[in-house]
Amino acid sequence: MEENSKKDHRALLNQGEEDELEVFGYRDHNVRKAFCLVASVLTCGGLLLVFYWRPQWRVWANCIPCPLQEADTVLLRTTDEFQRYMRKKVFCLYLSTLKFPVSKKWEESLVADRHSVINQALIKPELKLRCMQVQKIRYVWNDLEKRFQKVGLLEDSNSCSDIHQTFGLGLTSEEQEVRRLVCGPNAIEVEIQPIWKLLVKQVLNPFYVFQAFTLTLWLSQGYIEYSVAIIILTVISIVLSVYDLRQQSVKLHNLVEDHNKVQVTIIVKDKGLEELESRLLVPGDILILPGKFSLPCDAVLIDGSCVVNEGMLTGESIPVTKTPLPQMENTMPWKCHSLEDYRKHVLFCGTEVIQVKPSGQGPVRAVVLQTGYNTAKGDLVRSILYPRPLNFKLYSDAFKFIVFLACLGVMGFFYALGVYMYHGVPPKDTVTMALILLTVTVPPVLPAALTIGNVYAQKRLKKKKIFCISPQRINMCGQINLVCFDKTGTLTEDGLDLWGTVPTADNCFQEAHSFASGQAVPWSPLCAAMASCHSLILLNGTIQGDPLDLKMFEGTAWKMEDCIVDSCKFGTSVSNIIKPGPKASKSPVEAIITLCQFPFSSSLQRMSVIAQLAGENHFHVYMKGAPEMVARFCRSETVPKNFPQELRSYTVQGFRVIALAHKTLKMGNLSEVEHLAREKVESELTFLGLLIMENRLKKETKLVLKELSEARIRTVMITGDNLQTAITVAKNSEMIPPGSQVIIVEADEPEEFVPASVTWQLVENQETGPGKKEIYMHTGNSSTPRGEGGSCYHFAMSGKSYQVIFQHFNSLLPKILVNGTVFARMSPGQKSSLIEEFQKLNYYVGMCGDGANDCGALKAAHAGISLSEQEASVASPFTSKTTNIQCVPHLIREGRAALVSSFGVFKYLTMYGIIQFISALLLYWQLQLFGNYQYLMQDVAITLMVCLTNQCISLCEAAALVL
Repeated sequence: MEENSKKDHRALLNQGEEDELEVFGYRDHNVRKAFCLVASVLTCGGLLLVFYWRPQWRVWANCIPCPLQEADTVLLRTTDEFQRYMRKKVFCLYLSTLKFPVSKKWEESLVADRHSVINQALIKPELKLRCMQVQKIRYVWNDLEKRFQKVGLLEDSNSCSDIHQTFGLGLTSEEQEVRRLVCGPNAIEVEIQPIWKLLVKQVLNPFYVFQAFTLTLWLSQGYIEYSVAIIILTVISIVLSVYDLRQQSVKLHNLVEDHNKVQVTIIVKDKGLEELESRLLVPGDILILPGKFSLPCDAVLIDGSCVVNEGMLTGESIPVTKTPLPQMENTMPWKCHSLEDYRKHVLFCGTEVIQVKPSGQGPVRAVVLQTGYNTAKGDLVRSILYPRPLNFKLYSDAFKFIVFLACLGVMGFFYALGVYMYHGVPPKDTVTMALILLTVTVPPVLPAALTIGNVYAQKRLKKKKIFCISPQRINMCGQINLVCFDKTGTLTEDGLDLWGTVPTADNCFQEAHSFASGQAVPWSPLCAAMASCHSLILLNGTIQGDPLDLKMFEGTAWKMEDCIVDSCKFGTSVSNIIKPGPKASKSPVEAIITLCQFPFSSSLQRMSVIAQLAGENHFHVYMKGAPEMVARFCRSETVPKNFPQELRSYTVQGFRVIALAHKTLKMGNLSEVEHLAREKVESELTFLGLLIMENRLKKETKLVLKELSEARIRTVMITGDNLQTAITVAKNSEMIPPGSQVIIVEADEPEEFVPASVTWQLVENQETGPGKKEIYMHTGNSSTPRGEGGSCYHFAMSGKSYQVIFQHFNSLLPKILVNGTVFARMSPGQKSSLIEEFQKLNYYVGMCGDGANDCGALKAAHAGISLSEQEASVASPFTSKTTNIQCVPHLIREGRAALVSSFGVFKYLTMYGIIQFISALLLYWQLQLFGNYQYLMQDVAITLMVCLTNQCISLCEAAALVL
């Protein structure tokens, strides 16, 4: 293949976690095509069938390699271990078909966005673009960069000012038409597969083609009854498979059908407002958010603020506040401005806007960022339409063994030819009998028998309220030897209970206020912070929001009312006024008005608000967040000297600890405040104290973890919570057995003259400051089995340390993971990465989470089990309606039962085929063969044995956890 036909394999990137694709260019060759046509006729279509199974062979046979810019056919190859090929045709879009004249001058841009791929991809003066469609995503050939690039989205290279200035007034009608032609409709269309197409795909399976050849041969030799019996079983199997696929297609179609029927209002440049169908939206359109609204695209908020329900993405129906993208005058890409926190500006497709808050300068506006299958919901649907193939040893070994049986059949074919030719049998009968012997080795009912255990397991899982969208993974569950658990909502209760507050005064912690006394928090700046520093909203008279915020607010006994206030351009306009309730402590303040909000994010680990106390002219800043993070933003003289010891005293007891801080802004009016950056607001604060919350274990947690431990299945905790709290929960649940040593692994990033370093600390001896004691231990590739005698230790680390070790001490990481049990403060991306690292150590990994921030890890695991009923669970192979971890042993038990059944049936049927093959060899020596009814009775016996095997699955299930 020519070197220039292979371009950068990063030219095509599938959305989400999919692998990259290598791209190869080819051009049709008439002589080769004619030769393949003749060969197809001579083989009665057999060559076309081979090309259907191996698309790369079709390309290699019909085409010649060429540079990508000249290619009319593109061959794509995945870079994973499967090396799958896809063949795609390159087509052209002609802008001359548009109603308005398009400039053919080289110096004039087609669209206003200078970063747009469309400008770089347009070929002048022909006015055409070369495109291809890969897994519902459209790509155009960028002649400047010599690669295919996605369209249907705004380029990430746009800066904040680019988005505001280029798209702030909307697109012209002409630019909309160009983008509609190039990007395609904003629609997530899932076709209900016609029955005939599903039937053809099933019948063209290599095994069914071989079976059709076999049955045709048998019928020609008079094996009528035997062949008819096999045909009936095969037809029933195909019909059931087609019905199941059709039902899945209908369900997925119904899931996304309403997405394409939304009426939206946009701003057209120089024309004003215009109503149209959402399928006509293009990247760059200005979308008006009227109120309660289901988003038909991904969009970035540029004016006003809104509250959305992102349950479709996160699994939690918790209102999330979105803030407008700032107008920063720099060339930095807009995502880099907010780093991982850029999502706070983005409204994702499929989520629901439940409240909008205009800025006072007009309606709430958002720029369409991505359309169609490029969106968040489109990515979710694509992950269902194009699942990653399963790399399961049972299936690969089964395929290898069937190939071995086929080789035996080929040997038998030549044996039969020799025997019959030796005895002078006519050539026609010789070939026929040799072909019959070729078909004996592979049992016709083998595929159905291998899946029957899964069918029974899936039915029993449904009775236990565990639903499966990928039945092939049930067998995988039988080999799980490591299960990762989220903490909050999975191992522990969803809600948090208030335990108490620990205020500070004169640089010292004061006596704790216990909520068990039934009294509300006394008035103080700490009480004001608890009442105002949250993201709660008042919706239809009901306070909604994060459960932690809700519990904290309820502890103050204050109440929330609606009001309309001015807003800050840099933050969220919060139209709430908070007043003391009837049961609140006596307060000198009549009300607190929250003016601006800087929302919480997992990367920042904090949130803050700017509020005004009724009757005062100045403003107050209140912050809450992770104690270690909040302390960094406070003046050191206000943080008690025993802060680390006090924090540890609560976290080791398993409490969830939140810190609060405050400062006064000496400014007279809101116009002065609105120009303050978040960094300026969140500085030089006064430490107020700690809020202590209790997170109890679910009653089923300890018993299930014990059951898994007895079955020699390793358990690991992956959480975004505090490290000490996670360790305590692990000890209380006996994930870390009593008497085991816990070693905290801390890693520091390299600095100017100091390399990256790793330290090891026993939890019992953990100290702070430069005098901390380092522990040096041997980390082998195996550890003493848990629960047995001898030294047993468990590693615990934070997401920050994991990232440093991953980047700078990669050879050490596997040794840590072998004994790692607690991973805290982990971001969603780090959770997925950790799952993949475990898989590299040959673990079969299960992941159980509640859907919130666990979607990536649920997809990455061999068996992801979602405890959420939201749409995010669609991407997880298994979903449990029972929101506790009892589903995990149920799933493993059924997986082991199905796996045992599959092994048993496979061994039985393959041994039967070999015995029948040897028997036929002996009969052929004397020119004899089985009779018609002998074959029929043998297959009836096989069917009865298969049924008997499945009746025994219940017995296998009872013994499954002991295997």
